[in-house]
Amino acid sequence: MARRTLRRILIVAAGIAVVGTAIWLGMRRGGAEAPSAPKPRAEAMAPEGVRVRVQVVNASSVRGLARRATQVLRDHGFDVVEASTGTGAESLDSVLVLDRSGHPDWAQRVAVALGGARVESRPDSSRYLDITVFVGRSWRPPPQPFYP
Repeated sequence: MARRTLRRILIVAAGIAVVGTAIWLGMRRGGAEAPSAPKPRAEAMAPEGVRVRVQVVNASSVRGLARRATQVLRDHGFDVVEASTGTGAESLDSVLVLDRSGHPDWAQRVAVALGGARVESRPDSSRYLDITVFVGRSWRPPPQPFYP
């Protein structure tokens, strides 16, 4: 019985040594590079050389949607200057993008970056914003690549 247990321990130790050696050799050679994240489509990116100021509002009771939408938009080159939670008086089901500065093409780019949304024009020169995004409860952030 003791011999059998000793044999199993030696086999496991040998396996660990082989795997460890393989990892060490792979790291020494530089290993395989991590796959790069997929590049967003051009129509989903902020225009080159333009600062598009965006406000993101979580218009639902689902926690964290404004934060995740902020990350997605920043990854697409938009300048999110404010992320907040709505008052709760009006809860939305989908995403609503409001053009505040008279640039419907910018609002459309934001909508594409978020995976599709309704776009409306509601100019408001009293705000220092170009776009307001209301994130509804049915919005799901795009999947992120997993790099262990």
